[in-house]
Amino acid sequence: MQHAEEAAMSGVLKAVIFDVDGTLVDSVDLHAHAWVEAIRHFGYHAEFDAVRSQIGKGGDQLMPVFVPEKDLDRIEDELDHFRHELFARKYMPKVRGFRRVRGLFQHLHAEGLRIALASSAKGDELECYKRAAEITDLVDVETSSDDAERSKPHPDIFEAALERLGLPAEEAVVVGDSPWDAKAAGRAGLTVVGVLCGGFAEQDLRKAGCAEIFRDPEDLQRRFATSLIGKRSPRAMGLLQPGGSQPGRPSARGASRIGA
Repeated sequence: MQHAEEAAMSGVLKAVIFDVDGTLVDSVDLHAHAWVEAIRHFGYHAEFDAVRSQIGKGGDQLMPVFVPEKDLDRIEDELDHFRHELFARKYMPKVRGFRRVRGLFQHLHAEGLRIALASSAKGDELECYKRAAEITDLVDVETSSDDAERSKPHPDIFEAALERLGLPAEEAVVVGDSPWDAKAAGRAGLTVVGVLCGGFAEQDLRKAGCAEIFRDPEDLQRRFATSLIGKRSPRAMGLLQPGGSQPGRPSARGASRIGA
């Protein structure tokens, strides 16, 4: 995607928007197991690998892949509710944050960047993920499936994050683990950085539009200075105010939060 690569070469960044599942927390397999169990509970066929390849989409986009259209209107809400309750009860306690997520977020703030979360998760799930990754106090803006009419790969969630940040797309970068993140962000005009910790293939992430690929959040922090985010941070471009704050950044992070 030439336009994304060109955008990544110039201009100051003001925010980084993160996907959550598979990017900040190790939850992709857990979600896949929950969806397989839920879909089969309602009498439909679903193999783990096929379901896993769809994780990153919201439930409204995932269910039609496995439930016939003629049945979807009748059971969609019930199936989604069953999956949500099953995940909260059986799988959420197993979710763990990836290494150095908190360190990466602290580093981004020190570079003068604001941080947003844009997740297909429901709001209550997102709160659990923030605790698992130890970033509850480090998020400036958050959007969940509650804040978007359509989920990934539609751009709605990323557009909502940009609106809450008050930024144009060229002043933010998305970090995500799935092709659905990359496609959704690209449709919102955003540059995308991919991470491999969600288990998706590098070639699939690049094909979907990722401009750079890192192993995981720890790898991004380790190589931050040479990354497109690091090169375009306010600190790298000499735009930090005395005391390290970015011009225009709210002093109270919590005041900008939305979601659950």
